[in-house]
Amino acid sequence: MGTRVNGPLVVHASSVAVDGRAVLVIGPSGSGKSALCLQLMALGATLVADDRTVLQSGEGGILARAPETIDGMIEARGVGLLAADSCVARVALVVDLEQLETDRLPPHRTYNLLGQKAPLLHKVEAAHFPAAILQYLKGGRSA
Repeated sequence: MGTRVNGPLVVHASSVAVDGRAVLVIGPSGSGKSALCLQLMALGATLVADDRTVLQSGEGGILARAPETIDGMIEARGVGLLAADSCVARVALVVDLEQLETDRLPPHRTYNLLGQKAPLLHKVEAAHFPAAILQYLKGGRSA
């Protein structure tokens, strides 16, 4: 999924955060990673990184941040590179845009990041998906 550079892992993913809890959005080029993050930012999330995210294992989880060269920038196709405040946050959720969710109430899934497990959601093709992700970051998911 990524390459290690002196300890941290650089992954092809975009990420945003709410209250220090980040969602890492993965998927192939053109799958809508930046678009989903822009929708989440419009709902109040803060940019962590666009297109490439640096992950580092630490006490309490995986920290996500932007590489210095792209910190504070997010691409909006057809508009250009947009400036945004950015933050560093702990990964609380992974969203895989390559996998389409087919279950109304999907099972709890996990994704392995640097030897730690993070909750995993597949892509949901519905207007409520960004709001649901935001609520997941704020309150988690019930058993």
